[in-house]
Amino acid sequence: MNKTFHQAGLLAGSALIATTLVACGGGGGGSGTPGPATTASTGTLSVALTDAPACGFDAVNVTVSKVRVNASASAGDTDAGWTDITLDPARKINLLNLTNGVLDTLGQTPLPAGHYSQLRLVLDANANTVVPTGGTEQALVTPSATQSGIKLTREFDVAAGQQVDLVLDFDACKSVVTQGKGRYLLKPVVKVVPTAAVGISGVVAASLLGSHVTVSAQQNGVVIASTVPNATTGEFFLSHLATGNYDVVITADGHAAGVVGAVPVAASGSTVLSTTGAPLDLPAGATGAIAGTVTLPANATEAAYVSAKQTFAAGPTVTVKYAGADISTGAYVIANLPVTAPRYAVYSATLPLTFTAATTVLPGVGKYRVEAAGTGYTTKAIDLVDISTANATKVDFTLAP
Repeated sequence: MNKTFHQAGLLAGSALIATTLVACGGGGGGSGTPGPATTASTGTLSVALTDAPACGFDAVNVTVSKVRVNASASAGDTDAGWTDITLDPARKINLLNLTNGVLDTLGQTPLPAGHYSQLRLVLDANANTVVPTGGTEQALVTPSATQSGIKLTREFDVAAGQQVDLVLDFDACKSVVTQGKGRYLLKPVVKVVPTAAVGISGVVAASLLGSHVTVSAQQNGVVIASTVPNATTGEFFLSHLATGNYDVVITADGHAAGVVGAVPVAASGSTVLSTTGAPLDLPAGATGAIAGTVTLPANATEAAYVSAKQTFAAGPTVTVKYAGADISTGAYVIANLPVTAPRYAVYSATLPLTFTAATTVLPGVGKYRVEAAGTGYTTKAIDLVDISTANATKVDFTLAP
């Protein structure tokens, strides 16, 4: 595989999106329609949507009705100064179709030149659904607090005669949390990511593709981006990354984890980790689980997430897997955690990469540092949770602001 495989995939994905929007009539000046005219005092804002993979779902459908922008960071819903990109009719989008760098253009609008401090993504409150793996489509409860729009942290400038492109990364995995038995709650986690389609690409072995493979790019143990490989070819692309170094973590059920340390991302192109001729592979290995309860403050509205982490000697700390806690009961399970030693390689431009078993990983092989965290809560950690001989089922946390 060469460095351009993901560009071809992106072009194909963009062409499909454009064709779909033309067939549907677009809406809000979306892809497939002429861009809005600019004047000596106006520019253009264009907004697109992408996604990270979801955990335990065959589909996560959100229905987008509009994108709103205002120069004032404190403007309320009914205050003056809003400019809307309206999708008419509102468009139902399966976020799981937007992995590996695929974008869905929401639309564009002319804007007076100037500085903008508030951006909101507005969803139809009654038309969001999920399909649990192997299950049927059911409603995704949308709290009233999100119905005026998901507030995004991003300030930007619009120059006269120029177009600003924004890409919204809607993290389906962290955005859907359980709320008691059989209920799913939408707690949107959306961030604005770089528009350049640069990042980290590669291929995983065909033998892994039936084992729920996930590939993530991390910094200091924090997941910055994640994706799942193409189900047929094994190709993956961690797209829209800022320049810098990342640790890439590959997991698959029933296998050891794989980690590539210090993978550089430049301002153009992509960094290739493997090719079709020599794909990334993971040895089979035993797995276990960590489970427990996260107790939240009374009347808590923010979700909590529990991460299982390991640190490599003279290498990075990475999150191997994480799970959300049920927002009603606090229960969580991190399943299919490797018990065998992870495989580690330091990035090299010379392929294939050489992986070795990291037998000195901390806190130990089959052992994890477990952290519970969430927006507005102080992070708590248990430094050593051992699943090398049995599952750990009582790993409990109490979080406070």
